[in-house]
Amino acid sequence: MTETTATVHPAATEHLPIFITQPGDTDVLFVGTAIFLVLAVVGIGLIYWRLHALPEQLAHRGEKIQFQFVAVLGLLALFTHNHAFWVAGLLLALVRLPDFTTPLTTMARSLSKMAGLPDPGEVRQPPQEAATETHDTSPAAKPKSPDPQGPREAHGA
Repeated sequence: MTETTATVHPAATEHLPIFITQPGDTDVLFVGTAIFLVLAVVGIGLIYWRLHALPEQLAHRGEKIQFQFVAVLGLLALFTHNHAFWVAGLLLALVRLPDFTTPLTTMARSLSKMAGLPDPGEVRQPPQEAATETHDTSPAAKPKSPDPQGPREAHGA
């Protein structure tokens, strides 16, 4: 068996830098740099996603339709890489849209009442005749009253 001795190459300097390792040893600088790089990429990605979702988070306080517009603009910005969509979504999320539907609905109901029409917002109930026709076959059903014009015609009145 031959005995190996750790000898330094004659062309090498007497003091080697810390990042140069012996053959077979772990390269600490490489491992540290790899861990730092992975953490940096994940951290920058999280910051990007958080910034990208900022308009949608701001739009939660507004109307549902406003939130949907902002969400669509955010998706368009994500898939097209067009920053104008993201800026438009951010501006739309920051601006409070006025409520147009409530006054228009109130006006429609008032005009319906003035015209004597039924309220368009109310749910129409089925007529009572349909409910009584289904119970006509039961033994507890009341007999139908005779037609008031029938007996008069029979008596010649």
